[in-house]
Amino acid sequence: MIKNFTPFLILLSLVLTSCGSYKTIPYFQDLDHTKETTETIDNYTPLTIKPADILAINVTSRTPESSAIFNYNLNRVNGNSFDTSRENPLTGYLVAEDGRIQLPLLGSTLVSGLTTDSLSKILTRKLLTYYKDPMVNIRIANLKVSIFGDVAKPNAYTLQNERTTITQALSLAGDLNITGMRKNVILIREKDGKRKYIPIDLTSKKLFESEYYYLQNNDEIYVTPDRTKYATVDRGYRTASLVLAGLSIIAIVLSNLYR
Repeated sequence: MIKNFTPFLILLSLVLTSCGSYKTIPYFQDLDHTKETTETIDNYTPLTIKPADILAINVTSRTPESSAIFNYNLNRVNGNSFDTSRENPLTGYLVAEDGRIQLPLLGSTLVSGLTTDSLSKILTRKLLTYYKDPMVNIRIANLKVSIFGDVAKPNAYTLQNERTTITQALSLAGDLNITGMRKNVILIREKDGKRKYIPIDLTSKKLFESEYYYLQNNDEIYVTPDRTKYATVDRGYRTASLVLAGLSIIAIVLSNLYR
């Protein structure tokens, strides 16, 4: 007969807890993993340029020495030095609050609301007046997302690809920790002067169809930790508190003995 049931009950509790919690861990649980499936992608909308974006614009032509006036190669934005402390400083044209940038030869140019591809075509047509066979490449240099909460590597991440998904971004952060709640991820997005808090469920393949699957500039992703993480930390604090209390009692007893 077992005289002390405590270790047995603790072990049984841990086994049952681990079995129950595993159901919340796998991603895309409603996806059929036994066969190949195909679906049409119709929820991607190209990013549009907004105020405070920094545009990296590169112009080439038959006279590269002349067209090089468009291309920043210093730590500058619109001719002003900035953030020279960065290891890889951003360079480009800062989009003003009125949605415009100041370009050589072309002057004030409205760019807000355009995609980088459409702006590239517009500038190419305008530059035909000045250069032969101009080619314009544009990207948003300060494109980034912030990922924090219960992930392996919380940080603000600069994105090289305008077509970045929420799953790709979470991969940059080293994925969720095992204690991260897959059904309780929050996407925080600012748009048109409003801040939205969007719940994301990573356990459902419906995420792929969501309008929020593809990220916008300055999106923030928060991963909520489950109670297991809190319990672990809390247990550590309580253990440390008990140890300190015990040491204090021992110190008091020893002090009284040697008086």
